[in-house]
This record gives sequence, structure tokens and C-alpha cells, in this order.
Amino acid sequence: MFAVIRTGGKQYRVAAEDVVRVDKIKANPGEIVQFGEVLVVGGDNITLGQPTIAGASVAAEVLEQGRGPTIIVFKKRRRKNSRRKRGHRQEFTLVRVTEILTDGAKPTKLPQREAKPVAAAPAAATVEGAQTTEGKAPTRKAMAKGPTKDKTAKKRSKSKTPAKGKPSGKGKSKG
Repeated sequence: MFAVIRTGGKQYRVAAEDVVRVDKIKANPGEIVQFGEVLVVGGDNITLGQPTIAGASVAAEVLEQGRGPTIIVFKKRRRKNSRRKRGHRQEFTLVRVTEILTDGAKPTKLPQREAKPVAAAPAAATVEGAQTTEGKAPTRKAMAKGPTKDKTAKKRSKSKTPAKGKPSGKGKSKG
């Protein structure tokens, strides 16, 4: 089942469990938001709205609030020494569509996703990995980080001397 929703002046085709990047919505991560402007609901039979479908909505969970890449706005007026440079970063909200609701139904509460235990598992693996590397011989990286020569000392010891026969350039010779 899919739906076409309108938010932020744009239209998005979404289905359950889709992750969509929409214009900024005032909501904190973890909250459930509802998009009430549903234009089309599809599946076995397609329902078109005129312009929207009454009673239909799409429920989504806010994952993250963020800012997009920097867009450089550069304006130049030629032959006038006039230049303006300004950057812009568009704010967005990352949402995961949880369900498509019809007939005025309310969104159900989401069960807590088990993202935290998954994040804790790699941390435990690194602790075990640290214990296993103690008995092994040091790797190339570890050996390379050991005794190193100071390359900057050589560069500092050399000093440039002015070339012979050329003036230093500070004062012009009159001749």
C-alpha cells in the first residue's frame, strides 16, 4: 500500500517503513507526526482525492532534524567590482513512515525499536577484540608509530642565503 502526501509545498510517494527527507517540521526526534494532506492512496484499488482524501492520513516517526549541504549563492556584477558571496543550508526533518491510515483512524503507538542493544553489542565486541590482541605480535601500524625520525629538524637547520650578485630588492640602485 502506498500514499502520495503533500508537505512543505512538495509531494512525496511513501509506503510503510519508508525513510523520507521532508522540509523542517516542528517536532522532536522520536515523536509521531501525522500528514493530513493525502492526495492518493494506492494498493489493490486506488483512491484519488479531490484534491485530498477525507479522513486519510499518514503517520510517521521523526528520526532526525538536520541541515543539508551548503549551497553557495554568488552574485557578481561585471566591471563594477561588486561581488556578494553567501551560503545557505536548508533545514530538513528525516521521518520514517509507520502506517497509512484511512477512514479517520488514529495512529498506533510504536513499540520501542531495539536500536540501543544493537549499538551496545559492537562496544562489547571491541572490548573482546582488545583482549585478543594483547597476545599477538604488534602490527605494522603499531611498529610504524614507534620510533620515527624528526623530519622537521632537517628543514629548520637549512637557512636560505641570498643569491650572489643580485641586489636584495629592498632599495633600488640608481645608476
